[in-house]
Amino acid sequence: MNNKKSHISEKTCSLREVLDIIGGKWSMPIIYILSKGKMRFKELERSIEGINTRMLVKELKNMESNGIVIREVFATVPPTVEYTLTTKGEKLLPSIVSLYHWGKEFVLNS
Repeated sequence: MNNKKSHISEKTCSLREVLDIIGGKWSMPIIYILSKGKMRFKELERSIEGINTRMLVKELKNMESNGIVIREVFATVPPTVEYTLTTKGEKLLPSIVSLYHWGKEFVLNS
């Protein structure tokens, strides 16, 4: 086993910053569901088993402020809100799929 410590410059990439954006329990499922296309809030809420409204709102606000999703509001009664992944959000998909496969191989088979 290699005892060398891996040094990654804080200026180059801060894993802590990445995890602040996508490390929440619900972030990756939200990104995965939105990869299928534009969705209204209630559709998104129904698609993610176990999430409550408050958590979905919190995660979506965080993801919107970090440029992962776009929130589009339509002037209807009641107001219609749709969410879409940004290009930045779409680029997370290969990593999420890789983590899914890793989990399937090493976590579910343990």
